[in-house]
Amino acid sequence: MKFLAITLITDSPDPVTGGPGPTRERFRGVVAAALRAEQLGFDGFGVGERHERPFLSSSPPVVLSHIAALTHRIRLFTAVTTLSLLDPVRAYEDYATLDHLSDGRLELMIGKGNGTAQRELFQVTPEDQWARNAEGYELFRRIWREDKVSAQPRFRPALSGAEVLPRPYQRTLRVWHGSATSRESVDLAARYGDPLFSANVTHPIGPYAELIRHYRERWEHYGHDPARAVVGAGTAGYHAARTSQQAVAAYRPAFARYLAFHEQLGTAPVFPTLEDFVERSSALIGSPQQVIEKVHRYHEAFGHTALHLQAEAGGLPEADHRASLELFQSDIAPVLRRAIPDPVFPDPALPDL
Repeated sequence: MKFLAITLITDSPDPVTGGPGPTRERFRGVVAAALRAEQLGFDGFGVGERHERPFLSSSPPVVLSHIAALTHRIRLFTAVTTLSLLDPVRAYEDYATLDHLSDGRLELMIGKGNGTAQRELFQVTPEDQWARNAEGYELFRRIWREDKVSAQPRFRPALSGAEVLPRPYQRTLRVWHGSATSRESVDLAARYGDPLFSANVTHPIGPYAELIRHYRERWEHYGHDPARAVVGAGTAGYHAARTSQQAVAAYRPAFARYLAFHEQLGTAPVFPTLEDFVERSSALIGSPQQVIEKVHRYHEAFGHTALHLQAEAGGLPEADHRASLELFQSDIAPVLRRAIPDPVFPDPALPDL
């Protein structure tokens, strides 16, 4: 199994004043989290893309380019790139550049994105967002693979023998399709033979397991080898300690932040108490053995071979969060790596020829 640390760069209130914290410090915290993830042995670091409050993650290629300059091994993910909002030509230029700057450590997750405010910002309607996502990905994919492209897309000007530069470092780029609840994303991933990354954050296991089953069905429908389907899954939270009592007690401030986040958005939390959150959500909170057992339970339903954890403390003291990540790498990750076969991540030192 492979392990990613991800962040959506939430603009969290200052714990003392209650007002917005310094944006510069927020970005510095993200960079520090990426350096820590590489130091601790995580396989990848992901930055989300959102274009509305309370997020500051509107420009993942810029953030990841800075991280690329400071790291050497860790793979760099988007989580997710909102292709329904973007010009695929411009998106290609950004990510092909990042591909070179990172020596081929780039992997994308794509999706239509969520949120009314960002749709309105880019003048995308609920009726056309799926068509935009599918068209944007098809064109992005062609530009990545073809030196010159001619196309008559619906949502951007036509291309006639267009040469888009720079040409990428990796000749073929692995693109994961992020999916929360939509069959459209699942079908798009299966059609192109791409891996699926289930959000697996907001709800209990049932809806996500059903979508992954649908993905595997569509994968076979499109004629792909069932053995080559690759699935990743997120987690709603993480904190491990030597005992479950210590882990749950330490996580209470982070859960309070989860409740406050829902209040800020004006939505009711699916898991109203910490005890319910620990029991029914995908959160990994407990002793190392409890975390391992829960990952195995989810693996039985998903068959996933990649997993993401939150990169940042999210309401926990920084020292506690680091200790928990260290415990993950010392006592949890080695067991899961041995037990669950993982997808091969390309060697970042070699171009994909």
